[in-house]
Amino acid sequence: MEDPVRVALVLVPPLSALAVGSVAEPFALANRLAGRRLYEVGYYSWDGQPVALAPALAWPVHGALRDGVACDALLVVTEAVGGFADAVFFQAALVRHAQRAALVGGVHAGAWWLAASGLLDGYRATIHWSEGAAFAERFRKVIASQHVFEIDRDRFSCGGGLAAVDGMLALIGRRHGAELAERVAEALCVERIRPSGERQRVPLASRLGERQPKLTEAVMLMEANLEEPLTTDEIARLTGQSRRHLERLFKQYLDTAPSRYYLQLRLEKARGLLQRTNKSVAQIGLCCGFSSGPHFSTVYRAHFGIAPREERLQAEMNGIRPE
Repeated sequence: MEDPVRVALVLVPPLSALAVGSVAEPFALANRLAGRRLYEVGYYSWDGQPVALAPALAWPVHGALRDGVACDALLVVTEAVGGFADAVFFQAALVRHAQRAALVGGVHAGAWWLAASGLLDGYRATIHWSEGAAFAERFRKVIASQHVFEIDRDRFSCGGGLAAVDGMLALIGRRHGAELAERVAEALCVERIRPSGERQRVPLASRLGERQPKLTEAVMLMEANLEEPLTTDEIARLTGQSRRHLERLFKQYLDTAPSRYYLQLRLEKARGLLQRTNKSVAQIGLCCGFSSGPHFSTVYRAHFGIAPREERLQAEMNGIRPE
C-alpha cells in the first residue's frame, strides 16, 4: 500500500475558514470514501503561531514553514495580496521547498507569492479574478490566465472559493482516478467538476461597479430566461430604456451586441449540460432556447469550433461523468 500524499497548507493572512476548508475538505472526503488515508494534510504558518482568520478566529498549525516542512505538495493559501516583515525570507523558504516537493501551488491569491519568488516564471498560472490584471502586469514572465485553475507540470494555481474545490478534485483525479474525484464531488454536492480550461466568471456588477445598473439588470433578465429567450426589444422595454440605448450600453461596456451576448450565455449553459448530463443534443438545444437539434449543433460548432457530440466525448475522456 502506497504512503499517503503529504499536503502542506501554508496559511497566510488575510484568510477565512471557508478558504482553508475548500482546500482541505476534498482531501478529507477522499480519505473517508476510499476507506484509507490517501492524503495527510498539515497546516503551517511562517512562524508556527496559529493563523488569525476572519472573523475573530484562529487556525491551529502543525509547525513553522521557516523551520522546514517535509511534504509532497505545498500550497500557499491566502485571500489577498499583502506582505509582512519576513516576506523576503518567506519567499526564499518557498524556493527551497519547491526544490524538494513534487508540486507547489497557490490558492486564491497564493500564486502571487509563488510568482514573487520566481517559481512561476515560464509557467501557466492563474489567480483570483480580482487580482488578475495586476498579476499579469506585475509578473511578465508568468503565462497568466483567467482559468479557474491551472496545473502546469509541477505547479498548481487556482482562483479560490469553488475554483479551489475544482482544483483539488482535479489533483485527486490525477493521482487516484476520476471515479474517486467524482464521488468526492457528489459528497460536496458539486453540480459539475469544472475543467482547468474554463474561465473564471467575473461578476458583471464587479466589472462595471454601480455605474450601469440598467446594463446589469438586462444581463440578469437574460440569465433568467435562457430556455425561452426574450427579444432585444422586450429586454429594453422591461429595463425601461430604448433598444438603441441598450445596444449602446452593450457595445460600450461589453464590446458586443445584446443578441450576441445572450447567445453566448445560452451556449455556455449548453456546454455545461453536455458535460454533466445524459440529455440528448436535441433536448439540450431546446433547454437553451434553440428551435431544433440541427440548428443548435450548427451554432454550437460555429461558436466553440467543436460539435456538441464531440464536446461530450471530450468531457468523458477527461473523466467528467454525466449524471
